[in-house]
Amino acid sequence: MSYSNLDGQNHGLYSNAPYNESTGFITPARRPKRTSNWIKFGIPLAIVIIAAAVVGGIIASRHKSSSSPAASSSSQSAGEKLAVGRFPTAIDSEFMRPIYPSTTDSAAFGAPTLSSSNDQNSWPADPFQPSSPDVLAVRPDRPRLIAPAYKWDALPSLIANDPYLQAWNATIFGNATAFKPTAPVLYFNDNSSGVLDNAREIKARIKAFAYVYRMTNDTSWVDRAWEEIQNAAGNGTTVWGPDEDRWNSVHFLDTAELSAAFGIAYDWLYDVWTPSQKSMIMTTLLKYGLQFGVTQVTTSAGWWRTNTQGNWNCVCNSGLTMGSLAILGDDTSGVAEQLLKTTIDNANQNCAQAVSDDGTWAETANYWYFGTTGHAEMAASLLSATGSDYGLVSSNPNFGKTGDFHMYVMGATSLFNYGDHGPNKYSSTANSMIFYASQYNQPQYALFQRDQWDAADPWSMFWYDPRLSGAYWDGKSLDAFFDNGLDQWASMRSSWTNNNALFVAMKAGKNSGHQNHNDLDCGDFVIDALGTRWAGELGSGDYNSPNYFVGDTQTDQRWQYYRKMTEGQNTILINKANQDVNAAPTVKHDSSQTTQGPTTVIEVDTDSTAFFTTDMTSAYFDATSVKRGIRLLNGRKQVLLRDEVTASQGVMWRMHTNATVSIDTGGTSATLTLDGQTMKVSMLNAPSGATFTTSKAVRFDSDPTPPIPDQDNPGVTVLLIDLPAGTYTLEVLFNPQWPGSVSYVTPPSVSLDQWSLTSHN
Repeated sequence: MSYSNLDGQNHGLYSNAPYNESTGFITPARRPKRTSNWIKFGIPLAIVIIAAAVVGGIIASRHKSSSSPAASSSSQSAGEKLAVGRFPTAIDSEFMRPIYPSTTDSAAFGAPTLSSSNDQNSWPADPFQPSSPDVLAVRPDRPRLIAPAYKWDALPSLIANDPYLQAWNATIFGNATAFKPTAPVLYFNDNSSGVLDNAREIKARIKAFAYVYRMTNDTSWVDRAWEEIQNAAGNGTTVWGPDEDRWNSVHFLDTAELSAAFGIAYDWLYDVWTPSQKSMIMTTLLKYGLQFGVTQVTTSAGWWRTNTQGNWNCVCNSGLTMGSLAILGDDTSGVAEQLLKTTIDNANQNCAQAVSDDGTWAETANYWYFGTTGHAEMAASLLSATGSDYGLVSSNPNFGKTGDFHMYVMGATSLFNYGDHGPNKYSSTANSMIFYASQYNQPQYALFQRDQWDAADPWSMFWYDPRLSGAYWDGKSLDAFFDNGLDQWASMRSSWTNNNALFVAMKAGKNSGHQNHNDLDCGDFVIDALGTRWAGELGSGDYNSPNYFVGDTQTDQRWQYYRKMTEGQNTILINKANQDVNAAPTVKHDSSQTTQGPTTVIEVDTDSTAFFTTDMTSAYFDATSVKRGIRLLNGRKQVLLRDEVTASQGVMWRMHTNATVSIDTGGTSATLTLDGQTMKVSMLNAPSGATFTTSKAVRFDSDPTPPIPDQDNPGVTVLLIDLPAGTYTLEVLFNPQWPGSVSYVTPPSVSLDQWSLTSHN
């Protein structure tokens, strides 16, 4: 199958490493999917094959929350874990989603469980247990950051007894092996994201080299790490930034990530650096990183410190904290102490508050990766170095819900990827989920993440608790609704473990308050089915576009770029105009609360359903009423989208797709084909004059001209219905053409205010 254009995710892969026969694991290759020519930052494609045992048999199950049978909570022995292996049999090479076998209801696939036993699967207790933790009183031994010596000592035996740790370890070695013969990361400043991609790739390399050295005592890895360090310090064979500011402090994320990288290098390889090497690393870290950090925390240059509840605050505070902890005690300048006295409080006030009361990340689904990585790295480093996280984990009582946000925002193919997606991730993975599993006693978070393509990372080796067992999906509702007014959205699906499943997500929420990473997109939706995405997102525009990140008012230039405008979204457009930046929709929803059992095969009852409706009238200037609702029908095999609109100007229904669209005779139905699959789309009770038409994903001639030429969207078609001013009910039925004998239903027409779980029976 083809990778959908409408994804916008930067999967942030490391490198292309050789196939490892012992694990059957190929690390992701940096090869573009078919749309990287128009997504600015490039979207690497990865091929990952995971060795995992297939537990035989296919037993379909029907589970609802009230009747799901109790699963075994007994822990597995190391031998049992190795016999079962990793749950996925492979990773889908197009969408990077784990492929699960058909399984029985065996104990291995039971409820998420963390055993209380202390055996060969357990981490030993940390000998460093200060009664009164002090951020300036670090543990006496090295390393301090993330993984203290006692964890390194225990790791080999844990790897020997756990299939996930075995595979991750092999992949980290593979990545390091692939990095080793390559030239150090070249300096490239793209002006919008500065040298952030460079910084994150250097960080990923340092982590890999240091990890492999500590596992092998082979000093050639230290030499290779030193080569990377020397290069980023400006002492390599190529120019690495201007001498006065090599790490690009004007885009301080770059400086923060390089500060973290140098802190890791200093700390993890502390025992093997020569005195002159330590001096050089610390001097460079202070000159290009932490000294600029002092300016950031003491002047207005550090704008990210004030009411900035998102990834900037998390990443910047984390990088300064990790760099400072690494050199604390050796630094005679006092800079490290000064920074540690400011970063923690500021992160508690801002970074830790980036999760709303329903668990949603304040920016976008993809910026969650950057923010939670910074948050988890900072908290984990403080815990390992000083014995406390100083409230980073607990100061926001809702932070622990963000693992659910990430699980539900991930569809059958990819994220519900509204808004901007950011630069390449490299060292920003979703492995904060593994850290949060233990911090918030939510084992399903780690069980979910351990099956993902990006789980193989040095942090995972120390955050993962091998006592975990069970299936993250057992007892997990297929639907979730997130009601915070900032981001009101819904996630509904037919299976957690079938990549061909139906997945529907829709959002309402405010059009402001997302740190200028959002779109004007109340009512926006995506649909996955049959292993592909039929209605999708365009993702980021060009970050170098003038005033791209200025969007607080209606006339700001951000809203002149197609991918940010309302017409670039899958929603209702009125008078060909943008939605109101100050929109504040209301929502209603319900679900049959269908849950998946321990098996990966789920057959839901025909009355299993969920729906989400929103009154988004406040988003429009030329309408007295605009309501939208979406629901699952026929045992989660069909999707109904209904709009009720009264407008004084023209009304346009729009959906962006990569499919080839054929309008059927009469114009009220269309056939979409994509990746060898078919979706039938039809209007029900079509109002007079309503027909489907198509257009390219380009701006109207009447739109304001943006400051620079807008980005092209090749391969994207807009399916639309265009009507004059008036009062309309538009019902569009989506029928994925499922294999086998499937009976499709034609639902009754029910007003949105009357929707209920049984209204369409």
